[in-house]
Amino acid sequence: MKSTPLSLIAGVVALAAVTGFAALNAPGDEGVTEAKAAVRLPVERSSLLCPAPSTSDLADTTYTSFTPAGEGGGGEAGAAELEPAEALPADDGEPAGKDEEKEEKDGADKEKATAGKPVLSLKETGKAATADTSKSDAPALIGTATGAFAPGWTAQQTTMTAAGGARGLLGVSCTAPDTDFWFPGASTGKSRQDYVHLTNPDDTAAVADIELFGAEGALKSDVGEGITVPARSSVPMLISTLTNEAAENVTVHVTTRSGRVGAVVSAAEDGVGSDWLSRSADPASTQILPGIPADATSVRLVAFAPGEADADVKVQLLGKNAAFSPAGNDTLHIKSRMTASVDLKDVTRGEPGSIRLSPAEGSTTPVVAALRVVRGTGAKQEVAFIPATGPVGERASVADNRAKGSVLSLAAPGETAKVKVTASAGSEGGEATVKTYTVKGGTTLEVTPEVPTGLKGGYALTVETESGGPVHAARTLTVPEGGVDMFTVQTLPDDGGTVEVPAVEQDLSVLDD
Repeated sequence: MKSTPLSLIAGVVALAAVTGFAALNAPGDEGVTEAKAAVRLPVERSSLLCPAPSTSDLADTTYTSFTPAGEGGGGEAGAAELEPAEALPADDGEPAGKDEEKEEKDGADKEKATAGKPVLSLKETGKAATADTSKSDAPALIGTATGAFAPGWTAQQTTMTAAGGARGLLGVSCTAPDTDFWFPGASTGKSRQDYVHLTNPDDTAAVADIELFGAEGALKSDVGEGITVPARSSVPMLISTLTNEAAENVTVHVTTRSGRVGAVVSAAEDGVGSDWLSRSADPASTQILPGIPADATSVRLVAFAPGEADADVKVQLLGKNAAFSPAGNDTLHIKSRMTASVDLKDVTRGEPGSIRLSPAEGSTTPVVAALRVVRGTGAKQEVAFIPATGPVGERASVADNRAKGSVLSLAAPGETAKVKVTASAGSEGGEATVKTYTVKGGTTLEVTPEVPTGLKGGYALTVETESGGPVHAARTLTVPEGGVDMFTVQTLPDDGGTVEVPAVEQDLSVLDD
């Protein structure tokens, strides 16, 4: 999470303004005192946004909230809650009849009665909490964690849609609000129904722009500019309505002119399945996409170069035992501001793997990337997306793990690394378990986590780097339904639970006459 402890930073800045000069240049000092090194402190506040889960009457959604156990939040008890975003009134251009007016009034009364009541509240750190809904009009959620619940807070929304055009297991880690998002892997093709969901957590309206880029460059769009997202509300935009051009592989770029939003893409593909497409890691010359299932039947890489220069990248699979380049696809040329794609087919060949993109031929142009992954064949296909992601770093967590069906992929693109994996206490009972794994450099290690002892309900997984090089991680959740192995993949970037704060010393002598 990109959470910023505003109150803490403000306090530090204020203190520095009064005493910082004195600390460095106190009266009578013959020289300049060397400033102390910055320290890392736990964040005091975190924000998360979950999109509206589904409009299907056949959808069942589970929310899971979790904060790792540990000291944090400046000693405050705090809270972590997910609350409904405000519903926007529908406008079909026709005057409302009496029946419609009554329905609107009943709906307004119902919303008023439930206003201010969180959908899910976290009661303690180190233990997952869950809530369920089957409502087709379930709203987007706006979440805030403070005090001890803020550092490392994560939440997941998992929806099972058993039938229909959007059938599938749709999972998304609720996102922190931001001003800039990249989504390679979207589509405006006839077989796809992709929506960009924009959620505004603040008390003032946000204004966003959505740019679309296909294989030949920017797609013409006038309606993607200046989109108003009202305060504490969520707006879904059907991507195919933003342009008249149909493109199978599209990169979506969301920016804000004012305010901030949470952004995520829902993708439904006819005859294949549906899932959420989360943001790619920020543009960089090297990108890691971890967690391709061993039984993947189709893997498509989609990449985009947002700068003014073309990019040439090496494509490597970090396999179970070594890294190698896929036959015939060892490099990929990505033209500036054009979306490139390559079908890697069943690149893992029965073994788990991860994709590493790195500069080729001296190219250092930053790129963003994502994978479209399919498991199964024919009527038993299901799709999921894996965006490029940053390393686990100090710590990362993923919520909504179950007694069966959770698999953790750990990729070490450089040096061999050792990580500690903690399975939290269950939402309804059980004790945490801890296990350490060693990931050989240049490989992907797939493990089935040890579930909490006496597990009841759902639980969270927390990965911490103990030694060695960086590790990139993803969790695959599989739930069989109707003869199909429905699945979803979530990446585990560093949770940003701590922030670097400059050290200052109090020296009130500067106030002396």
